[in-house]
Amino acid sequence: MSQDPTTKLIGSNRKAFHDYAIEEKIEAGLILQGTEVKSLREGRVNLREAYATVAEGKAVLHNCHIGEYSHGNIMNHEPLRPRGLLLHKKEIRTLTGQVQQKGLTLVPLRMYFNQRGVVKVELGLARGKKHYDRRETVKKREAGREMERAMKRESRKP
Repeated sequence: MSQDPTTKLIGSNRKAFHDYAIEEKIEAGLILQGTEVKSLREGRVNLREAYATVAEGKAVLHNCHIGEYSHGNIMNHEPLRPRGLLLHKKEIRTLTGQVQQKGLTLVPLRMYFNQRGVVKVELGLARGKKHYDRRETVKKREAGREMERAMKRESRKP
């Protein structure tokens, strides 16, 4: 999913792209309390250790830290509570099959407000990278940067 100019990014999980090979992306809604939405508008979210599970026909987001609302009172939310994900039954069934059979993991990649002001989470069906895979990714990135620099130098010469 490309960055749509009408969406407002709340937070992203850049570490997920380093630790996992993302095979497919899914957009899901999120079941939130009022103070959580207000806190998200302040940008107080951490997706680094978050993951999603699918069990008993329900998808749940775990370890997603949404900080307490600054102007909240005793009715403020718990920052690390499990939050329900809003997906169609068919999507949940396919995710269940892929997670169980292929050994994939559901990782939140980014959280944003869509054009209607609704909080959405972009989940990635991910396969964990081995240490040597990560090194290979870094090597490819460095080689690409070096190639870009060389081309830039060549284009500058008169």
